[in-house]
Amino acid sequence: MKTTKFNESQIVGILKQQEQGKKVADICRENGISQPTFYYWKSKYSGMEVHQLKRVKELEGELAQYKKIVAEQTLQITVLKDIVEKKL
Repeated sequence: MKTTKFNESQIVGILKQQEQGKKVADICRENGISQPTFYYWKSKYSGMEVHQLKRVKELEGELAQYKKIVAEQTLQITVLKDIVEKKL
């Protein structure tokens, strides 16, 4: 997937321009983005502040770690069950 040249704080700043009454077409032209990109950002980041975005990223990282732990434990349990069944 293509990475963006904007970080979250810049995206929030761009979205706030529309809240101040600027037209979407003007915002997109000034920042070199397409209108679909703008509306995607709006659906994803609308109403969020920079500190909230940082917290969301932290929580997503924690969730990824927990998913990895659960997957590893599930694999271990499956292997142990297979071993026990083969012995019986």
